[in-house]
Amino acid sequence: MDQTAKIALGSIVVGVAVLALKTVAYLLTGSVALYSDAAESVVNVAAAVAAFVAVRLSAAPPDSNHPYGHHKAEYLSAVTEGVLIVVAAAAIFNEAYRAFLDPRPLELTPLGIGANLAASAINAVWCLLLLRRGRTLRSPALVADGKHLMTDVVSSIGVLIGIGAAVWTGKAWLDPAIACLVAVNVLWSGFQLVRASVGGLMDEAADDATVARIKSVIAANADGAIEAHDLRTRQAGRLTFVDFHLVVPRDLRVAEAHDICDRIERALHDDDADTIVTIHVEPDEKAKHAGIIVL
Repeated sequence: MDQTAKIALGSIVVGVAVLALKTVAYLLTGSVALYSDAAESVVNVAAAVAAFVAVRLSAAPPDSNHPYGHHKAEYLSAVTEGVLIVVAAAAIFNEAYRAFLDPRPLELTPLGIGANLAASAINAVWCLLLLRRGRTLRSPALVADGKHLMTDVVSSIGVLIGIGAAVWTGKAWLDPAIACLVAVNVLWSGFQLVRASVGGLMDEAADDATVARIKSVIAANADGAIEAHDLRTRQAGRLTFVDFHLVVPRDLRVAEAHDICDRIERALHDDDADTIVTIHVEPDEKAKHAGIIVL
């Protein structure tokens, strides 16, 4: 099991522990807002399981049916998480509506509030680890899980503030109102997750900084060629696919052109080990006098 999979498995353990704490907090207080917090944690557990499965699947080597590998499986995990978030938001809205119709007295026991605070602290630490390691390992599933947990932490803080206001003012309707705000926040996080994942599934290009770095590496290592044009990039999990046309003098031998291509591929791989390069060699009459100028 690689490092990414181990972290994803850790998310399941953390998610179950946080769910247990938040459920205790809800049962001890009867707060609809804390119910909404616990409902979001159910999604966290389901999403962590989906992320673990996706990470394990994405690590599978290429095969005859998937010659480019299985890296996009992580994007499917993030999409699944977005759908689950919508389901959780619907459950929260339903519970809040029932609480508006039939307000319930709150019992803010120290144990209940303490359980929720402990759960929030665990989530905060774990989400920071997920974001940091997910970006380092270039794992969309881990980053998506971390962003969702960050939303959960913010929601939990808002819930505790709202409950305190409800008790202090004696206005019971503030409890379900805060729950509705949590649901809106949950929906927004789900939208952002799905939006980012769809970009990966639709072969979205690498970001501008990455493309600029790729162009610089090509220009610095294509000595003997004339130009490189029609550069294209796409992301698939941690992999960056790069392809372009390399124009060389028409009298250049095939072996010499191949050496140039090898040099460029090595340089791109040294810059980022997760880069997959495809180069189409063309004679000088195909030059467009645009694109990447060879240094």
